[in-house]
Amino acid sequence: MTNLVRVRTAVLDAACEASGPQDAVPVVLLHGFPYDPRAFDDVTALLNQAGLRTIVPYLRGYGATRFLSKDTPRSGEQAALGQDLLELLDALNIERAILAGFDWGGRAACIVSALWPERVLALVSCTGYNIQDIARSQKPADPAQELRFWYQYYFHTERGRNGLTGNRGEFCKLLWKLWSPAWAFDEATFDRTAASFANDDFVDVVIHSYRHRLQNAPGDPRYAGIEARLAAQPKISVPTINIHGAVDGVNPVRSSEGHAKYFGAQYQRRVFEGVGHNPPQEDPKGFAEAILDVRKMAGE
Repeated sequence: MTNLVRVRTAVLDAACEASGPQDAVPVVLLHGFPYDPRAFDDVTALLNQAGLRTIVPYLRGYGATRFLSKDTPRSGEQAALGQDLLELLDALNIERAILAGFDWGGRAACIVSALWPERVLALVSCTGYNIQDIARSQKPADPAQELRFWYQYYFHTERGRNGLTGNRGEFCKLLWKLWSPAWAFDEATFDRTAASFANDDFVDVVIHSYRHRLQNAPGDPRYAGIEARLAAQPKISVPTINIHGAVDGVNPVRSSEGHAKYFGAQYQRRVFEGVGHNPPQEDPKGFAEAILDVRKMAGE
């Protein structure tokens, strides 16, 4: 049985879906843009059957999660996501957890694993080491990769903000199709997630995330210290399995080759054939197996 749990952090009234034995090893599962906890429905069922506790939060700007104050900047920067996750662990009285996520959620999991490894039993992330190197963000990628990032450049314009505001459903559905070209999701599957995009803060958080990472929007001063630590590209020193979809339409599979140098503990890279940018929903069995395997790597 899944329960909706609400906890208060420093800036959020955070909503999470919790299931599985209360006293079991906790696994925090983190979605990205433009997704929500529905990406993990089949994964949580498998993990609960294996005796693990699962917590699946709605990130800031999604679903039932709300900011406590209208005056809090609607930041989507990486440091904010990492700090949100750390504060969520505190609010839930979780001393150490397995962290698993993709896209923005994978980034948050990497950040906590890198900066606060004492809180992390093990990590499952996607597309390699994905802590942003913002200082080098003005260095262009190859032209084909620049094309894949078209949506990011669109979001740097007011036309892009207006487009996301007025067409968020169709826009996000297009990204699903482009990023996971082999995934034949139906309308009902998309609609269940798209409900989370109705959050009043969704557009502001998304736009800030993409503008900040390219140095086109200031960060929230609250997170300046964390951003400074992330600028050093810290190594991740917890057992890690990194997943990369072989047909990821935004981050090609070759882009995570050689990322083992960013990890200082046991590290595995797994390529999921026929899978795109959303591995937990496209291959829930493989994603759940990675979590169970990294748990063994950690000796739990």
